[in-house]
Amino acid sequence: MSELRRRMTEDLQLRGLSERTQEAYLRAVRKLAEHFRTPPDRLSEEQVRQYLLYLKNDCGFAPGSMRVAVSGVKFFYHFTAPRAWATLCNIRIPPQKTLPDVLSRPEVRQLLAAVRTRHNRAYLWTVYACGLRLNEGLHLQVADLDSQRMMLHVHRGKGAKDRFILLPQELLAMLRRYWLEHRNPRWLFPALGRGRNQGGVADKPMAEASVQGAWKRVVDQSGLAKSVSIPTLRHSYASHLIEAGVGLRRVQQLLGHSSLQTTARYLHVTEPGGEHTRQIIDQLMQGVGAALDAGA
Repeated sequence: MSELRRRMTEDLQLRGLSERTQEAYLRAVRKLAEHFRTPPDRLSEEQVRQYLLYLKNDCGFAPGSMRVAVSGVKFFYHFTAPRAWATLCNIRIPPQKTLPDVLSRPEVRQLLAAVRTRHNRAYLWTVYACGLRLNEGLHLQVADLDSQRMMLHVHRGKGAKDRFILLPQELLAMLRRYWLEHRNPRWLFPALGRGRNQGGVADKPMAEASVQGAWKRVVDQSGLAKSVSIPTLRHSYASHLIEAGVGLRRVQQLLGHSSLQTTARYLHVTEPGGEHTRQIIDQLMQGVGAALDAGA
């Protein structure tokens, strides 16, 4: 590790940013340096300006990707190698206006039932039933399940914030049965290793690539015309809660959104009804136990 990378990593850690954000910012600065084949602390303001224009105009970066690249570069020149550059102060990335694709409840059940392996199926059901981000689900620990209060504790979500989520009865029962298959003392979804028989001793959670691959295969085979990814399960969870009448601020809390505006976009893809939150969440998960047990 170079001295600059080490310093930036330390700066990111001191700011309390998540590991995923740290990796994204480090990658953004590495790409900048690779583009000019020059250490980033030796670049001029004009070079950085031209690089960002290159990403936008030549590479066609979407607003989300552009925002990450700019944020990483800004961080480096603000904290690690401070520069008083007007260019970085004046950059504005417009917010994305696109609405999320969501699945109907039958579509969710159809897709999740088609996932072949039990560990991927258990993970994906948990993501949907608790409205989790991909990494939040992967890093769940056994101790995060509170069966007395029927809550799930999510540690250091986006923005390094903790939150508690209502835990559906059927999901808890399903996860207990799934845990008995691997008995890992720490991870709820451990890396299983070759032969899928090393979950009990795994010292790390299952890999993102594994579950992404399983989900992609199911979606490809389904023939759905929608743009569907693992985050679509989280979007669908939010949409289904609002359709059933859960208040917007309650959904905001469950999703861990900082801004109510972020949650409000789901109003455009839902048809609100009117039930109690706990009843709704339990209803979303009815039959999930049978769904997990059906298959390998």
